[in-house]
Amino acid sequence: MRRVLLPLSFAAALAAGSARAATVEVLVQTPAGTPLADAAVLVEPLDGTPARPRARAPAAKGVAIEQRGREFIPWMTVVQTGTSVDFPNNDTIRHHVYSFSEPKRFEIKLYAGKPGQPVVFDKPGQVDIGCNIHDWMEAHVLVVDTPYFARTGADGRAAVRPSRMSRRAIIACGRGIHCRMRPWRRKTSRSRRRRCA
Repeated sequence: MRRVLLPLSFAAALAAGSARAATVEVLVQTPAGTPLADAAVLVEPLDGTPARPRARAPAAKGVAIEQRGREFIPWMTVVQTGTSVDFPNNDTIRHHVYSFSEPKRFEIKLYAGKPGQPVVFDKPGQVDIGCNIHDWMEAHVLVVDTPYFARTGADGRAAVRPSRMSRRAIIACGRGIHCRMRPWRRKTSRSRRRRCA
């Protein structure tokens, strides 16, 4: 086991698959070994070029970041560039949703219910979202060009099935941390497991 000084660790298992693709299963944990829910996981070619320039994830239906209990739910959302996201307010009070992040600056002034128009995230990058009324509320949208992404469940696990890439990077981003990348080189079609802690 290779040790690195990072506030995040993750294990990746490359399951045997077809000649074209294999499933990358990722477990994201805190340094203490606790599963990290709502972490973003994506797979990209190591050189940064698109695996398939025209590849797109299936059109996402009903992508929404709701406000409930004076919190944003979910805390982390991963979308492909060009995706529209709704911000329904399910609280009995009004919220003022905004972002000053470079990839997407927007503002939805005090409102209740569902805003008239969704927000289109048209540039890749991390968008940090807040409420101008309730300072503790925060959410994050990770906008990616790759169609190969997932979000971890309560058990800290996510699975991504990328197209065939012999050299790839597995990237994980989670609560209270910056994105961390691990190179991955596929040498065989046999199942392999790698842990970085």
